[in-house]
Amino acid sequence: MGHRKKHGPKRGSLAYLPRGQASRPIGRIRFWPEVDEGPVLLGFAGYKAGMTYAFLVEDRQRSPSFGKEVIYPVTILDTPPMLICAVRAYARDLNGLKTFTEAWASSLPKDFERIKGIPIEAKPDENLKKMEENLEKIVEFRVTAATQPRLAEVPKKKPDVMEIGIGGGTVKERFEYVKDLLGKTVTFEEVFKEGQFVDAISVSKGKGWQGPVKRWGVRILQNKSNKTKRGVGTLGAWGPARVLYTVPRAGQMGYHQRTEFNKRVLRIGKVGKEVTPEGGFLRYGILRNTYVMLKGSIPGTAKRLIRLRYSARVPKGISGSPPQITYVSLESPQGA
Repeated sequence: MGHRKKHGPKRGSLAYLPRGQASRPIGRIRFWPEVDEGPVLLGFAGYKAGMTYAFLVEDRQRSPSFGKEVIYPVTILDTPPMLICAVRAYARDLNGLKTFTEAWASSLPKDFERIKGIPIEAKPDENLKKMEENLEKIVEFRVTAATQPRLAEVPKKKPDVMEIGIGGGTVKERFEYVKDLLGKTVTFEEVFKEGQFVDAISVSKGKGWQGPVKRWGVRILQNKSNKTKRGVGTLGAWGPARVLYTVPRAGQMGYHQRTEFNKRVLRIGKVGKEVTPEGGFLRYGILRNTYVMLKGSIPGTAKRLIRLRYSARVPKGISGSPPQITYVSLESPQGA
């Protein structure tokens, strides 16, 4: 009888350690990609309403299902317009990017009183003039944008404030672009278009403290095992005399920031009721405003803020136009 090779692959991925809770429910974007077109906002944000499924005509030419109807899960986001409340200019020194100055809009909605750190007296003209006079020192512009949760179906009033990068064009062109945006609202269709690939950054569902079986997928031991069944067989060797970080242990599961690359924008609509299932989305309700339909799933629970940005790894060989959608399921998720 020949020797049988023991195959014991690692349970769970070590790529996301440490698996601690995210510091806040809004994802943080650390990288903004370069784009070829003129000055443009590189990101947007919306609230997750829920999921359904749709029939699409497959337009990937190398797919075995090319030209046929294929069923795909889709995610619906509630995307009310975002307010551009400030412009920030960055200079570069030996330590990297450094804030040069920023200009806040002169009049902000009353809900901004709920946010700490907003300047009491904004002087946009002075700060914009300072930027214009020192364009040779500035290497990058970003805007401070805020959501408008009162326009979405979420139970909150306080805006979510975030920074969004500006891509494309020269520094002077970017300055003219952000100068025109300051104090105005921007819609999703002004930033992205149908058929485009975007990256989704969000915080996943929190599942609390879980054991190694659920958290890492280790095997449940037989009922005659010593001490425990839902634990690892051994914590490691006698030496080194410590438990290595690679050993599956109990701990926090979920509520981690994750980035989903290349989610395709299938549809941008203005009437949310046309994609709302009967009885509304579970834990969200009826979608009444502008919406975005993305192909596939996205981390996070309903009502969580999802940040979208231009794709950092644009796939090749796929049409830039959206696929034909032949059917969107509006069946009640509760079976009513």
